[in-house]
Amino acid sequence: MPLFDLADEELRAYRSASIEPEDFDAFWSKTLQEAREHDLDARFEPVDTGLTTVEVYDVTFAGFGGHPVKGWLTLPAGTGEPLPLVVEFVGYGGGRGLPHEHLLWASTGRAHFIMDTRGQGSAWGGGGGTADPVGGAPSYPGFMTRGIDAPENYYYRRVFTDAVRAVEAARSHPLTDAARTVAIGGSQGGGITIAVGGLVPDLAGIAPDVPFLCDFPRAAILTDRHPYREIGLFLKTHRGRAQDVLGTLAYFDGVHFASRGSAPALFSAALEDQTCPPSTVYAAFNAWAHEDKEIEVYDFNDHEGGGPYQEAAKLRWLRSYV
Repeated sequence: MPLFDLADEELRAYRSASIEPEDFDAFWSKTLQEAREHDLDARFEPVDTGLTTVEVYDVTFAGFGGHPVKGWLTLPAGTGEPLPLVVEFVGYGGGRGLPHEHLLWASTGRAHFIMDTRGQGSAWGGGGGTADPVGGAPSYPGFMTRGIDAPENYYYRRVFTDAVRAVEAARSHPLTDAARTVAIGGSQGGGITIAVGGLVPDLAGIAPDVPFLCDFPRAAILTDRHPYREIGLFLKTHRGRAQDVLGTLAYFDGVHFASRGSAPALFSAALEDQTCPPSTVYAAFNAWAHEDKEIEVYDFNDHEGGGPYQEAAKLRWLRSYV
């Protein structure tokens, strides 16, 4: 696919037309306050994986509504003191998978926590094991329009809340250092990472790769790929509801979380990415509030982005922060 989005100089100047709700901060403050009324109840059960260089814990904690959410915590074997912590969120349709799928960050001497995404984990990888017990109004198959009738009901309200609680759960383990915590993720995981970066004020850094869930007004009309296309297909049936839908999505737009970002950030974008178009990534990057920010750009890549090259970039970048 040749370049289809804005030119380089336009990307670097681009700003989203997404309108921030007046009660954005109040909405999220109330949401997190309600979640914290439930005991975090973080449990870490050792797992015999057959791996000798790492120790793995099967984690359960209370997310949105007190619902149980799963994760893996992986530590270098023989760890005796608190380590820098990398909290990771996964892409659309995936789950926490199996422990041996996630060895990179523990191999650097850091603690690594990966969160299962509620209701997902059945499209690729090693699967997931976290249910989403909340029902919703009619939606298009997938997750993008679940509960889109109102911000209080929207699917990603639950996911973003789970993610904040995941950081709290991972930090509660005695062998993780809360002061040296970074959040990372690609695609959907990148969008969740940006949300966490706007909701958790004391992270050491964030690294979202080709992030999803950014600049909904542009994304919904620029690309015909899923998952963004789910929004258009929903509206194809539910005619005349576009403004209501965008009103709900505004509470979950990475652009608005980015404007509250208080940590150094390393983004990545791919200029042939039709799943998360580069202008939507730049919308969040340009809005990111912390002045210490960088973006890696992959000129001839689609949604795979930098792949292992971006992993190498993150390895170099994180040395300065954790």
